[in-house]
Amino acid sequence: MTTRIYRDSDLMTMRDFFNRWFDETRSLMDYNGGSRVARLPIDAYSTESEIVVTAPIPGARPEDVEITVEGDTLTIRGEVQPRKEDVKYIFAERFQGPFMRELQFNVPVKVDEIEATFENGLLRLTIPKAEEVRPRVIPVKAGST
Repeated sequence: MTTRIYRDSDLMTMRDFFNRWFDETRSLMDYNGGSRVARLPIDAYSTESEIVVTAPIPGARPEDVEITVEGDTLTIRGEVQPRKEDVKYIFAERFQGPFMRELQFNVPVKVDEIEATFENGLLRLTIPKAEEVRPRVIPVKAGST
């Protein structure tokens, strides 16, 4: 029989693993007033003039999605309709039920000009940045001295 001596670093690694696993699992589902609400996965990127957010919501319809902006917080919420109940499923892995995601803007945006499109199960938000945060190129003129 071999006796294994654990170093503190081994235990920290295991603890970190379980903490990370718990955080990732908890982040997939939040409990809002006792009900299960999925955390909507997103991709987001920024250009010079806008922020673009995309979110896959397979099984949802555009009318199932609500987007609100309050202050500097954007909220996407909705619900994926339940599966058929009168069939016996072989697999039932696709998410169904309510979802939500909140994002905070770190730059001023033009709230009145936000556009949302929904195509083939992909939500796309185009959020224009306010003029004052866009980079400006200042031309250098030759002067006479």
